[in-house]
Amino acid sequence: MDEIQKRILSEVADLHGVPEGAYNIRVNGRSEARSSTANIEITSKQDVSGIDIRIKDGTKNQSLHIPVVLSKSGLKETVYNDFYVGDDCDVVIVAGCGIDNCGGQDSQHDGIHRFYVGKNSKIRYVEKHYGAGSGTGKRILNPVTEVTLGANSFMEMEMVQIKGVDSTVRETKAELAEGAKLVVHERLMTHGEQSAISTYDVQLNGEGSDADIISRSVARDKSYQRFDARLAGNAPCAGHSECDSIIMDEACISAIPRLDANNVDAALIHEAAIGKIAGEQIIKLMTLGLTEKQAEEQIINGFLA
Repeated sequence: MDEIQKRILSEVADLHGVPEGAYNIRVNGRSEARSSTANIEITSKQDVSGIDIRIKDGTKNQSLHIPVVLSKSGLKETVYNDFYVGDDCDVVIVAGCGIDNCGGQDSQHDGIHRFYVGKNSKIRYVEKHYGAGSGTGKRILNPVTEVTLGANSFMEMEMVQIKGVDSTVRETKAELAEGAKLVVHERLMTHGEQSAISTYDVQLNGEGSDADIISRSVARDKSYQRFDARLAGNAPCAGHSECDSIIMDEACISAIPRLDANNVDAALIHEAAIGKIAGEQIIKLMTLGLTEKQAEEQIINGFLA
């Protein structure tokens, strides 16, 4: 990989060399490097672009890295990755995609990730998106995540997009069996005329299932954001969605909740707050020696931390 590709890999996956454990590193439409382990097997799909990941029952304290790097202007791809996680597992999965576009054509990556998680398993999934490059072509990322959680399983998802992506539509769908829990932390910042749309559709099908969807975002300049979350309680369950956003300049933010209680013991909550940075916060930091711009950046960084 060249220096640009290495920098992108560092941004989206915190990788500065070959990772430990299983990995598949995709660069400009093809697999650049791959390694399976005794418990985590990675194979190429035969019918479409993408990979199958199979994690054996009882796999614990292991990691999987599957970052994607695009550094060619005009490259557009759709990739399908399926994860088959056995019972009683405890695994960290680090994904993410970075686009460096220095040309005049749009570059786009659409990643469809489908998770089938067995009983009593624990998954931490980290997905970071990043855009860079001096070209006029757009950097477009459209991730789709579909999750099926088995009984008493747990999945934590960290979805981060802080810089450089011109357009993104993120779709997340989940179905939870009895005792399963899903926790999502989304962090997002848009600027310029960027657009970011996040949609969640969570079906709480099993007794004792639980979902907690939290989004924090900052919209600057003339950018646009939309957070659209649906929680469907189809059994005795608990669900919570929250959108907390800072709006600046001439930006626009929409928060659209939907709660479907289809069981008398479904407890569902939605919270939303959209507002500008409070003036007293900036003044307080300025009294400590910061400029107004520095104070503003400190507040934003703390909010998105």
